[in-house]
Amino acid sequence: MTRWNPAALAALASTIILWPSDGVPAGSVHPGPMARAEAFARAEALTALGRQMFFDPSLSASSKQACSSCHDPNHAFGPASAAPVELGGPNLDQPGLRGVPSLRYLQVAPAFTEHFYDSEDEGDESVDNGPTGGLTWDGRADHGKDQASIPLLSPFEMANKDEGAVVAALRKAPYADAFKAVFGDDVFDHPQDAFDAAVEALGTFEQSSADFYPYSSRYDAFLAGKARLTAQELHGRMLFEDGNKGNCASCHLSEPANDGEPPQFTDFGLIAIAVPRNPAIPANADPTYVDLGLCGPLRSDFKGRAEYCGLFKTPTLRNVALRKNFFHNGRFHTLREAVAFYASRDSDPGRWYPKSADGTVDKFDDLPKAYWGNLNTDPPFNGRKPGDKPALTDAEIDDIVAFLGTLTDADQAGQ
Repeated sequence: MTRWNPAALAALASTIILWPSDGVPAGSVHPGPMARAEAFARAEALTALGRQMFFDPSLSASSKQACSSCHDPNHAFGPASAAPVELGGPNLDQPGLRGVPSLRYLQVAPAFTEHFYDSEDEGDESVDNGPTGGLTWDGRADHGKDQASIPLLSPFEMANKDEGAVVAALRKAPYADAFKAVFGDDVFDHPQDAFDAAVEALGTFEQSSADFYPYSSRYDAFLAGKARLTAQELHGRMLFEDGNKGNCASCHLSEPANDGEPPQFTDFGLIAIAVPRNPAIPANADPTYVDLGLCGPLRSDFKGRAEYCGLFKTPTLRNVALRKNFFHNGRFHTLREAVAFYASRDSDPGRWYPKSADGTVDKFDDLPKAYWGNLNTDPPFNGRKPGDKPALTDAEIDDIVAFLGTLTDADQAGQ
């Protein structure tokens, strides 16, 4: 079997990889079957390459925007700014359409399915939970490598005109020799293979446990019996899980799974909650433009499926206290405001939605009335009407926010 040569290993020396004693397989985009040690070494090499690429602005048309520009490692791989959308494009002047999600804790997200049934381990497998899984706000990417290709080619993100432009930038990168060592000396002669290799490396890096799913929050320590929560945090947890109060845990699962896996604080489902329209998003200046999530405009395979319009992915709440904007359109800028919206969307709509010309509240102003039947009405919404008592008091909202603060990972706690 052909082995990597010393020069190839030297190209990767800075990554501090421990190789098996007999080397690793010759570089290839499609290496075929490998021994366990070889597969481990390849994964380590892909992780190292993906890390370099993730922080490399030269992979964008502007040469000024890296993956990390929007997915800041000091903000749990989410946005550092409070802006509802980020700017990209060849001149960094093209606004996006949606808020930037965190890339942490995506490693166990299932592939998208239109009909998700609970597993035997987790509940009644006969229950259809509807659209579930995938990555991005509309679930249109199933794997990290699929998701990685979206910003590389999006005209309002990294804005490469095609896969070949990404490959041309990789060919000039300081880690080009390391890339060839992993994927073959002739990899750049085959642009599609090289692009596929690049997004595989990015996707593999995003599976790095230390970076992306450390499970190091104070709540994790609490579940392990190694930390305590304050009285306020414990009360917030109770409200978070109470089906008649916050009912947050119905979608943001807060208990370990039956197999002992730590809670993900999401059920990976897609639901409609009618977040108010955000006038700060430039696309919304057009009154005919509506972001309908699962049924478009960024996802096209469910276009025209009215029953899915307005549905967006339920994100994990891990590290949520670090965020400066919330929901798919970044409409709210404090965690307390986001929780309060849930508590009084229906009981006090005038607090959240604008008024029409006749003085009435333009309720659900970012979701056409034809799709209001898709709205989630479980508690805390629960059929409340204007003037009804909200699901949570101000003090109870504060307690839930305090509990959510315990979900911040240890490496992010000082941010």
